[in-house]
Amino acid sequence: MLLARALWLAALLPAVALAQRETTRESLARLEETLQMRLADGGFETKDLLPAIVVSLTPAFEETRAWYPTAALAALVHVFGGAGLRSCEACMAPRVWMDEGRIEEDTSGLSTAEIVRFDESARGSGPPARAAIWLDENPGGVSLQMIDLQNGRVVLAENFDPKLREAIRTRKAFTEARALERRARGDSIVHTFIDLTLFPMQHVSLDWAEQWGDSNENLSGLTISGYDPVLGVGAAYFRIIPSAANMAIGAKVILSVPTAIISAVSGQWFPANFDPLVTGVLMVRAPVFNSNYAIVASVSTAGRFGIGISLMNLTLLPVVP
Repeated sequence: MLLARALWLAALLPAVALAQRETTRESLARLEETLQMRLADGGFETKDLLPAIVVSLTPAFEETRAWYPTAALAALVHVFGGAGLRSCEACMAPRVWMDEGRIEEDTSGLSTAEIVRFDESARGSGPPARAAIWLDENPGGVSLQMIDLQNGRVVLAENFDPKLREAIRTRKAFTEARALERRARGDSIVHTFIDLTLFPMQHVSLDWAEQWGDSNENLSGLTISGYDPVLGVGAAYFRIIPSAANMAIGAKVILSVPTAIISAVSGQWFPANFDPLVTGVLMVRAPVFNSNYAIVASVSTAGRFGIGISLMNLTLLPVVP
């Protein structure tokens, strides 16, 4: 039994190491694809950070110790170019001080002044480095940090993984914070929809809905119906599902104005040949790529159902995203 388990572990370890290298390799690819965009979003031009000194390329696993530093440096060269980078071997080596009867090793992080001093001793007649870069491996991918050596400002600090999950979580957190600030100021984000369900049965309505919630995934507001029911007024609520291509699923509760008037005048709450007094409509909107069109499907308590199109956030030319 123990022998079988040992053989199983021996077979599994190379696969784990290979998978980890693949994870890191894909993370470095994502870094190359997005790094220039990140710098541009922060108001930096790549040339304003060069020359840059590479302070750390630390692997996270024994299996990647020989491979990772070269792969990470190659990824940085693809972004910044080889002429704009300097590798600081002294920064990566252990710092040892010897005194009488004592040897002291410092494994703490380097200060900005120490990095500048290492750069001065190694650059020769070249210009001083403007930025310092740490690109280290971690279990989920790679972590990047860049600072401006002139003032110590953090230019960029971000984790990269194959599917950019870290970036998605960070973006969602910022979105929630902005939404809370927006609601605290009393601001609102209002969307306009025209729903045209045409086949095999019809539902036509115009919605004004406010976007709200911790993650901005709720839409609620006023709906005016042109058909099913005819000339109706009511309320609408939709929930956006980001994992399903931002599909919106919701319902409307609509009061038929003609039916309400006839009922009040005649005293008959269910007048013949008129829409029901209250109609419920279940609806699904599926956006079409990045346009302001959506495919819409609806079914109402009046027994009408159909598929059609929805115009979202209307402009003079609704076909233009």
